Amino acid sequence: MINRRHFLQTATAMAALPALSGCSEGEDLPLPPDVYVGPFGADSTAEEVTAGLDLTGKTALVTGATSGLGYETMRVLAMRGAHVIGSGRTMEKAQTACDSVQGKTTPVVCELTDFESVASCVTQVRALDTPIDMLICNAGIMALRERELVYGLEKHFVVNHLGHFILVNGLLDLVTSAPQGRVVVLSSGSATRSAPKEGILFDNLSLDGVYEPEMGYGHSKLANVLFSLELARRLEKTNATSNALRPGVIMTNLGRHLPQWQIIVSRLFGWLFMKSLAQGTATTCYVATYPALNKTSGHFFEHCSPHRPGGHTENTDMAKRLWDVSAELTADYLS
Repeated sequence: MINRRHFLQTATAMAALPALSGCSEGEDLPLPPDVYVGPFGADSTAEEVTAGLDLTGKTALVTGATSGLGYETMRVLAMRGAHVIGSGRTMEKAQTACDSVQGKTTPVVCELTDFESVASCVTQVRALDTPIDMLICNAGIMALRERELVYGLEKHFVVNHLGHFILVNGLLDLVTSAPQGRVVVLSSGSATRSAPKEGILFDNLSLDGVYEPEMGYGHSKLANVLFSLELARRLEKTNATSNALRPGVIMTNLGRHLPQWQIIVSRLFGWLFMKSLAQGTATTCYVATYPALNKTSGHFFEHCSPHRPGGHTENTDMAKRLWDVSAELTADYLS
């Protein structure tokens, strides 16, 4: 049941969201003059931003391809001719998702809470013996009500960041061997809105004594942006790129851990401010495929446009330290 306080809070928020939904998260800092800004926007769809593109001969890996944004991303890329490797937590789920879209797809298992599973996924993908033109880090979890630990670390950080850190590093040579490989990391406005003010809590990655659901999620989403930023620096002398993005607010399974009253209200009123799946995957498909972005790297995108949300998202020192700490934490699983 939604009590009166929750209803009033939500009604107030809903009144503001239609106006805010088209606005950027964060500080909205000015863009450098040489950054390409394309013709698409908040209402564009994945099919629209890929219209006219022939991705035949290209290979994409999409994590979390069994539902939501990942599934729609796989569907559109496969429709445009790409061979899409779709990962799921089980082979049954991955196979079902891959079989249900038209085009060439290959299911693989990647359980991001299990570093052995991620390393096994790397082995599965490498066995296909093909360059990776698009590596899309889409899968994730959000706002767990109670703190959970995996490998002694807070679960959001493990699933959303470290699992993908292992995957990308294990396949990075396949990305750089593509004519123009692209790593695309899905983050969130929570990277600035909900992350700790100090940034990454290197001395407390378990979030012991400080955990809150939104903060835990924001902490991991900031890690996503910083990982992409440092990866872009490491790819500077290659033909590959790395960019992060915010897909927007969309009704997907990602929100399944939210309080029930929030889920109910979102289902009732979400049409006022939420993007559709087709719109929510537009920025992902745009960054992964659009020809004019072939040299664009180290940026954060939203609404199919580059965006500077401020906070710690451009903190290069923090990004380098995060990379080093992440490498140390996952050293046994890096190929």
